Amino acid sequence: MRSSKSRSRNKNRTPRPSGGNIINRVFESSGPDGKVRGTPQQIIEKYNQLHRDAQLSGDRVNAENFAQHAEHYTRLLAEAQREVDQRREELEAQNRERQAERDKERQDRVQAQETASNTQPPVMDRPDPRPSDDEGDQGNDSGLVETPEEKPQQRARKPRAPRKPRPDNRDSNTTPEAAE
Repeated sequence: MRSSKSRSRNKNRTPRPSGGNIINRVFESSGPDGKVRGTPQQIIEKYNQLHRDAQLSGDRVNAENFAQHAEHYTRLLAEAQREVDQRREELEAQNRERQAERDKERQDRVQAQETASNTQPPVMDRPDPRPSDDEGDQGNDSGLVETPEEKPQQRARKPRAPRKPRPDNRDSNTTPEAAE
């Protein structure tokens, strides 16, 4: 079994992550009235409350001490907030740059497609799908494709004759010959 001394020494060898999200991290502050534990915002509120209580009781020394503790955590929180805002601005700038690159690439692709479609020579091997004047086109050369609504309707077919009824073979004892 290992001794507790070696275990505590090993703990301190692993570096703790510095920085990080200070805004939500839990601190343990050793103030004059004991330990105060919580996020920086909670610690600030607690020290401000202790400051007010000390002022009301007339203890100027403790009131100043609590005010200084609250100010320390206020500065810590403000610095962390500035870093978060700076990181957010950097990410937004990177996102704007990426979006501008995507927009430029998209615009280049569209221009390349337009130039490719404009520079292709017309194919002369295929016949013109539009009807010519002698096929019955009455000067209606709009270049539009015919739709089913524009085509003349075919004659309606006459309804089919009804089927002849099947013989009723419900009784298994009787056969069609026996029924006659």
